[in-house]
Amino acid sequence: MTNPSESVRELALLETIERDPDVNQSSIASQLDVAVGTVNWHLKRLIEKGYVKIKRANRKKLRYIITPEGIALRARLTVDYVEQQFLLYRNTRQRVKEHIERARQAGFDRLSVRGDGDVADICRLTCLEQGMAVVPEDTGPVLRVEGLHVQLEGLHER
Repeated sequence: MTNPSESVRELALLETIERDPDVNQSSIASQLDVAVGTVNWHLKRLIEKGYVKIKRANRKKLRYIITPEGIALRARLTVDYVEQQFLLYRNTRQRVKEHIERARQAGFDRLSVRGDGDVADICRLTCLEQGMAVVPEDTGPVLRVEGLHVQLEGLHER
């Protein structure tokens, strides 16, 4: 079974090849911000499984062709990716709602959000939807976002 990060890489690889079948491995590696060896490993796996075929465009140039099976794989990987993102969104919102409830029980009506990215944005949006003001840092409890983890800090009852 392919792990989630491999699935995401394979999806990105298939999408890149679909956009430009004449792309080379070095260019793919740059676009995906991975090593050329990683691209080569994934391509070999996709070729072995029949998802991608290689056609020689000229003596030095290869062309990657996504097979019908590869198109079906891309569709499955896309659906899986979207489902994973919705699950992440729902789980993050639930954790933030629990933190908001704890803050309210401690007498707070505002929180700070420390962190950047999509998870921090979900935290801010959930606070606003739940009627919890989002304020600058250092004015009360803080939702600290580190990667996918959200933690409530500085909760001292009033």
